[in-house]
Amino acid sequence: MAEVVINGLIEGGKATGGAPFGPALGPLGVNVTSIIGEINAKTAAFDGIKVPVKVIVDTATKSFRIEVGAPPTSALILKELGLQKGAGSKEAVAGNITIEQARKVAEAKQSSLYGDARSRLLQVLGTCKSMNITCESMDAREAIAKIRSGELKA
Repeated sequence: MAEVVINGLIEGGKATGGAPFGPALGPLGVNVTSIIGEINAKTAAFDGIKVPVKVIVDTATKSFRIEVGAPPTSALILKELGLQKGAGSKEAVAGNITIEQARKVAEAKQSSLYGDARSRLLQVLGTCKSMNITCESMDAREAIAKIRSGELKA
């Protein structure tokens, strides 16, 4: 069983028969349209964000499987807030995220972040801190401390 692995970085839900997948898949004799359709279905939730995708093709049986990686936490936070980038300086605040929005990002990253839901939420808030994004109108470190103490519901 010979497997061929093709890696690519595509915008969520917008894979095409062109590069990087089409030219690599065509010579393998697989249904490129079917593979592209499945990639787009699996990455649709990441619309507007570049997502790492791996296509593994068994050349003997022409079967394939698709593995979708998770985009960076910072990219998901920016998308959730509708921002192009984080703060330009330490004094500026780039945006304000709610606990619910941070929880949504943590759920999207659950395959690559460690721990339970609360721990993943704290990791997302740590990323917010590095981007100068507040949480519930307070410094992300303060929000983390309040979640740990139980004062703020996670």
